[in-house]
Amino acid sequence: MTTNKVIGYLPDERPPFFELILFALQQIVVMFPATVLVALITGFHVSTTIFASGLATLGFILVTGKKIPLYYGSSFSYIAAIASIMSAEAYANYTLNEKISIAQFGIIMSGLVSIVAGIIINKSGKKVIDKVLPPTVTGSIAIIIGLSLSANALGNASAIPQNISEVSQEVATNCAWIIAIITLLATILYSVYLKGKLSQLPILFGLFTGYIAALIIGAITGIPFVNFNTIESSSIISLPIFTFPKPSWAAVVAIMPIAIATVPESTAHIYQLDIYVNDLAKKKGSKKKYDLENKLGLNLIGDGIGDIISALIGGPAGTNYGENISAMAISKNFSVPVLIAASIITMIISCFTPLINIVYSIPTAVIGGLSIYLFGVIAAQGITIMMDKQVDMFSSKNLAVIAVILIIGLGGSFNFEGGMIPMFGTQFPALATAAVVGILLNLLLSIGEKESSVIE
Repeated sequence: MTTNKVIGYLPDERPPFFELILFALQQIVVMFPATVLVALITGFHVSTTIFASGLATLGFILVTGKKIPLYYGSSFSYIAAIASIMSAEAYANYTLNEKISIAQFGIIMSGLVSIVAGIIINKSGKKVIDKVLPPTVTGSIAIIIGLSLSANALGNASAIPQNISEVSQEVATNCAWIIAIITLLATILYSVYLKGKLSQLPILFGLFTGYIAALIIGAITGIPFVNFNTIESSSIISLPIFTFPKPSWAAVVAIMPIAIATVPESTAHIYQLDIYVNDLAKKKGSKKKYDLENKLGLNLIGDGIGDIISALIGGPAGTNYGENISAMAISKNFSVPVLIAASIITMIISCFTPLINIVYSIPTAVIGGLSIYLFGVIAAQGITIMMDKQVDMFSSKNLAVIAVILIIGLGGSFNFEGGMIPMFGTQFPALATAAVVGILLNLLLSIGEKESSVIE
């Protein structure tokens, strides 16, 4: 009788060097689009944002004692707040770097909020965390994070190169869809049917397949889906532009409060990770218990340190990435050394123009094909949280909390520009509002409750 060997790497396991590099590249591929997009939207320097992402990840991993396999990247939650500073009339005559410096100060202060939240959670204990952030909240948050990104995924899948004539736009759009579909189907087929070591690289293989398809389709149609000259520079080495924080109360008021709303998101991420890591450990026959669930406080402290490190050199605010968790869940690779390698390679890429151009040459349609899968997996992980915690879906309280979070989060994301809900003379970010309302509603409905509706 033969038994199938379980393939995968746990947080404290290190793959062989060549595999480690390939796994690291795969992690870079999934974090790159969102990280760069935040920089483009907010006006921050792209190369600095990329460098800050790698450096902040290293800081996070060291602060958390190399026990939590998460990658730090730019957060969409902060976009509106940072953009409000960058576009404020009061700073209309400021240079770009001066505006970034002002925003940096608010980001540093938001990092302090995450650190304080982490310390409070560490002192409160698991019972309090479970009461404030039950799986009905964290699972629902994970679902809306994934589904709220669905528009981005399909938008990328249908994206065409710039400066395409109107006559060619329809053809280009159809070709983009073909590239995205090839990428998506290839990635799914690789993840389902590849065996052994190769089963851990479906995203990278899917990317290569889509890239080759884009090159072939581009050669046939003459549409430049692959462009190697996104950044034109005579110099091979191009160091990031580092800026330094400038104290500003306006930045503190605009940016600092957003950190409170990201706590449920980080909670959902750490719960997802705990489920998948311990499932792999069980399948590999490991007797070690990876108690990631109880490291929520440490995770938030690491997140805050990441914000401070990023902001000190001119990077935007961030968080640990659901996309990278999806990649780890798909590839069954949770190795912390892989993430360390990914962060170092990311920092190197940011300093070399040819390397940045290679990454930028990946067609947006290919990214779209990958994103359909990755963002969907993020949403599916929310369902996994609720299944693992055996949430009672017949409980009126649980249904109310889940329903309100889903509708506010998704309705706000899709119905209002930038996902900002206009209410009471101001605007509230949809995801953060859904999280806060869900937490408060759950606490309100829990008053006088004697028995939990979650079966442990």
